[in-house]
Amino acid sequence: MTLPKSAEQPASVPEAMKALQEIRDKYDLPALGLVVVKDGKVCDRAAVGIRKTGNAVPVATSDKFHIGSCTKSMTATIAAMLIEEGRLRWNTTVAEVFPELTGEIHRQCETVRLEQLLTHRGGIANNPDSVAWSRAWEENGTPTQQRYEFARAVLAYPLAVTPGTKMIYSNSGYAIVSAMIERAIGEPWEHLATEKLFSPLHMDSAGFGPPGTKDEVDQPWGHTKTESVKTPSQKDNPPAISAAGRVHCSLDDLALFAVFHVEGERQNGLLKTETMRKLHTPPAGSDYAFGWLCVESDWAGGKELWHNGSNTFWYASMWLAPARNFALVTATNIAGVDADKALDEVKEKMVRKWLSH
Repeated sequence: MTLPKSAEQPASVPEAMKALQEIRDKYDLPALGLVVVKDGKVCDRAAVGIRKTGNAVPVATSDKFHIGSCTKSMTATIAAMLIEEGRLRWNTTVAEVFPELTGEIHRQCETVRLEQLLTHRGGIANNPDSVAWSRAWEENGTPTQQRYEFARAVLAYPLAVTPGTKMIYSNSGYAIVSAMIERAIGEPWEHLATEKLFSPLHMDSAGFGPPGTKDEVDQPWGHTKTESVKTPSQKDNPPAISAAGRVHCSLDDLALFAVFHVEGERQNGLLKTETMRKLHTPPAGSDYAFGWLCVESDWAGGKELWHNGSNTFWYASMWLAPARNFALVTATNIAGVDADKALDEVKEKMVRKWLSH
């Protein structure tokens, strides 16, 4: 799968840049970017603004943005690949993968299934226990060791609800998924993400943690905003929850991933079509599938797949309309309410521009 890279700008970019600049000015964002793909072709690609407040270096369309919880659909995709290979099952349980933790983790947690964790129905609380979170921030050992220790600490406590009964959005649940994958496969989650997803899709810019070189302005910095003051930062989530929200990449490469999902229900690619349909289908009584919010939408002509992501310093969103062969990815290098509103406005403008005729 290939898409034109930034050197091959589509003719409509100036119009897109104007729209982005208006939104960026309205919400006082450091930078803002988008890529729109329809029928397998890039029809808009643009980026405006600067990489870091207080520095004049402008963003480029090839710059890397942190995508936060948009990572979750990638983790679910990797899990599905491993299930197709017979190395895991949708109903693989925590106790099967970690038999040595029997008697140490809470008994309720032993029967939690992989599929439940991937759809946020495993009963894991929204926020981890303070002991588990403190352990994660200590970052002791390899990332794989950190994820195992984090999972063990989270699983030591009772579940918030009975598994399968309620959707509770949980970064901790996806951290447990990554620990289960690493134990079952014997490779770090980062290696699997690169081998199974980034390399086959030619997502050459994809990596982990904050984009760019520490203390350099070679990629966009994240920002926080207090009143009217924007503060730049290169901070990120701890590696313990990488599978929940620690990927960065260019918007071109995020669009490659989005198109892979847009096309996946119509043709076999890295996954069978029936597996892709499963990834896009929420459990009964829920609208959250496997890393995707899934709702019926007029603009999408049926199923709309959506997810956003923020590590509290960057903010990204993906909107997919498989029935209309359309995908939009957009991001900014600041978090907060204004960033949320700005990306929603980008979506409204692009949907109106490309799908209203």
